[in-house]
Amino acid sequence: MTSKTASTRVRVHHSRVLRDVYGSTSAEAFMIIAVVTILVTRTYLEITHFPQVGGETLHIAHALYGGALMMLALLLGWMFLGFGVRAVAVMLGGIGFGLFLDEVGKFVTKDNDYFYGPSSEIMYVLVVIVLVANRVVRDVRRPSHEETLANAAAIAAQGITRGLPEHRRAWALRMVDRAEAEGAEPETVAGLRLLLGNCKPGSSRLYDARQFAPRLIPGFFKSPRWIPVVAWALTVAAFIGVVFGVVELVLGNLHLESTDTTIDVDEMGIASGIMFLTSTLTFVLAFPAALRLRNGKLWPLRTLRIAALIFTMLGALVDFAQEGFYALIGVALGLFAMAVLSHRIAVRTSEIAEDSAARGDVLSMPE
Repeated sequence: MTSKTASTRVRVHHSRVLRDVYGSTSAEAFMIIAVVTILVTRTYLEITHFPQVGGETLHIAHALYGGALMMLALLLGWMFLGFGVRAVAVMLGGIGFGLFLDEVGKFVTKDNDYFYGPSSEIMYVLVVIVLVANRVVRDVRRPSHEETLANAAAIAAQGITRGLPEHRRAWALRMVDRAEAEGAEPETVAGLRLLLGNCKPGSSRLYDARQFAPRLIPGFFKSPRWIPVVAWALTVAAFIGVVFGVVELVLGNLHLESTDTTIDVDEMGIASGIMFLTSTLTFVLAFPAALRLRNGKLWPLRTLRIAALIFTMLGALVDFAQEGFYALIGVALGLFAMAVLSHRIAVRTSEIAEDSAARGDVLSMPE
């Protein structure tokens, strides 16, 4: 037993940079709040006909308010401990970043043009880069036992004064168990278990609200009947995009004119090339997955979710450049499709896990 434990410790990966288990969720919430802030700000300015603060001689841009809020968020994060403080810092930082990013048109143009067309595309690309980078940092490697121990210790430390909600205590104890299985020091493991066990019960209002929110979604939108609708709508839309792309490739720069009809086929440019690539990738993924939906497997659903992600993200890149903020309609439809597919994947994963447990198959684990 001793030699086995020792050999296990030798193979353990040691992390130089420790990731926060709540960091990815906080980053995503930060960006969501920033996007909502941009939309609210643009709507408010449109309704009020773009008022200016500062009188006749000054113009105090709302990017300054955004910078102040981001500064306040940083100060709170540096000076105070606790999950409540983290939530407030994320909210203030997200609002501040949204106010700052909303005026990106002024920062990239010589004439400080707030209405600069590509500004919406710049915002979109930046948000996507941050979210993708956040996922890469989260999933690039499996957490080491130093990371699990450090995060369990941080949870325990924050539960000393204000108490620890049961779901967070259970999560921390699972991390301690995992670190122990990977060869963590027994004394450290025992100390963390003792500390977590001695934390008094705490409030879980935010967690309860998050658990309750999905119940507000009408059951109609959770119905599995949406799955084939989404699958074939995605497939047909992608097929139409492929057809138009092939026409542009073959008949580009064509002009036909008769007494009754005029036909113009433009040559494929960068925007239409991106859309053609997007439609092709989406169709290659979505069509076979849509055909195999009835087999009860998870891979068609997961493949469709990837196809919806590609179609939404790459398509929106072109839409924002051409249509500005009206592209949000397409993004909303794409996010709805991904939400429907994600919900169904979660349901099927749970069903498969229950079936495996009933058969005693310990190898099949829920995702």
